[in-house]
Parts: sequence; structure tokens; C-alpha cells
Amino acid sequence: MNEKFLNKITQGDCLGYIPELTNSSIDLFLSDIPYGISLDDWDVLHSNTNSALLGSSPAQEGKSGFKRRGKPINGWAQSDRNIGLEYQEWCKDWAVKVYPKMKNGSFLFVFGARRTIHRVINAFEESGFLLKDTLAWKKPSAHHRAQRVSIVFERRGLIEDAKKWEGWRLGNLAPIWEPIAWFMKPYTIGGTITDNILENEVGAMNIDACKFNGSCPTNMLEFGFDKNETRIHEAQKPLALIEYLIKLTTQENHLVLDPFMGSGTTAVAAKKMNRNFIGFEANPEFHSKSLERISELTLNNIGELPWVQQTLFEKNG
Repeated sequence: MNEKFLNKITQGDCLGYIPELTNSSIDLFLSDIPYGISLDDWDVLHSNTNSALLGSSPAQEGKSGFKRRGKPINGWAQSDRNIGLEYQEWCKDWAVKVYPKMKNGSFLFVFGARRTIHRVINAFEESGFLLKDTLAWKKPSAHHRAQRVSIVFERRGLIEDAKKWEGWRLGNLAPIWEPIAWFMKPYTIGGTITDNILENEVGAMNIDACKFNGSCPTNMLEFGFDKNETRIHEAQKPLALIEYLIKLTTQENHLVLDPFMGSGTTAVAAKKMNRNFIGFEANPEFHSKSLERISELTLNNIGELPWVQQTLFEKNG
């Protein structure tokens, strides 16, 4: 059943397509899923919205990052306390569908936000997966969203209070890292992980291929974007980071699933490393741009391959 989707990014909601995949056929799940933090329309995964959400406030004017208004941590209404649970339920809706498609003992890497990754973990554990570790992707830089308290008081005419709180800020520390939840599908009870590797060819790590300057890798991953890397998505991850995770846990010709393909990074990384992939993307604009990016990078870096021409033919035809 996988032939319909193999080495393609299919446009549409993954919830409708995942059940069509072959059971016990996926070697690696690797996806930068929506974080449920109201980053944009596609990231609003709860029912409690209002006209202010994704708008802008005076503090955001002229800022290069955080251009849209999210909900404050305290919320705007009591019902905002349900947002986390709604996100967890959304994750579980598709996680339970992914479970039978993964090989026993296979790995899953799920990118998330620091405030909502526990919801992802809860959803995946409730779906039957085991949490192996939580990795940290350290970014080269980060936007610092922290408004000066003194300026807020000055706008209210509270000059003495402004002086008292000089140097203090509202918001968060600069978000220099993001979590990656590392899950595993349980292997046969009574067997061993070694038995599972022999049977399913998953469950081991290629440490020698992933050393840094001769040292074994750690769970802190430091990767940035190449200066020539195409950027088409606000939440896009560096190609080198995705390549590393694929190299760490799969062999050539293994099959990688990404149900939230976004900019197409997982597909590009998979094909550069001679792995197969299956991808879905609900947003038509991102889907179109991801196909263009795959074609461009593939033709420039690893030659003209038939799968690219077929994918573009289906898109345009």
C-alpha cells in the first residue's frame, strides 16, 4: 500500500492518509510537528480563539521575530486552561494511527516546544510508544522577546515605578534550544533488542558515523543553517540536523515517515542519504514550495533523479 505515497509529499491532512500505509513498514518517524503555541493559523490547535489571537500588539511593532500575537501564559479566559489538553488530544489522534505502521523497535523523533513537549510525550505514551530520551537542539541564535517593565510603567505615567523596575523585563529568556522527544515502539516481549535488530533492522545507533571530532555524540545537538540553505518556513529546521538524526538511526533504503513535511527538509535529507520517505503536508502553499525546494536541491546536489520529475509531473499535471 505504500507505493501510492512512496518518495512523494502528498498534499492533505495526514489523519486521512496514515491508515492507508502498510503496517510494520516504517523504519523511522521524523517530524517537526506543529507545537500548538499559536505561531500561525496552522499552529492553532484549540477551540478557544478570539479576534486578538495572531494579531499584533504595540510591543511587537517593528520586531523581526514574534510578529503575531499569541495568548499570554495566564490566558485570556478560564477556558484557556484547556488548550494544553486539546493539543495533547490532537497529537494522540494521529499518534495512535502511526503506531501500527512502525516496525517493532523502531525510533521516532518528534520536535516540540519547551512548554508543550510534555503533552506530546503524554499522547505518545498513551498511544503505546516508549520515551527513550529528550534531546536538545541548540540553535546558533534566538530572538529575545522580553519587554521592559519600565517602559510599560512610563506609558501609564508611573514614573517612580518605572525607575524602581529599571532593568527588569517581561517575557522569557532567549529560547536558544528546542526539545526533541525520542520515542521507541516496543519490541516483542520476551525478546531482546538484539533479536529485534536481527529481525527488523531497527533499534540501534550508528555511533561511529555520528562522532564529532572523534568524540561520541551527546543528547545536545548543535546545528545551524548553511548560508546557502533555502528558507521557506518560519519553523524550518536545518538540513544538517535532520540528516544527522537519519544517519544516527537508519541504514540505506530504510523508510522515513514525516506526516507534517512543511518545507520538505525530511524528504531532502532522506533522498540525499539514499533513504526512502513518505510525507504529507496539509498547507497547499508549503506543499508547493517544498516540491520546488526538493527539485532545486536534488538537481544541484545529487543529480537528476526520476522521483523528482515524477513528483513535479503529478503536481503540475
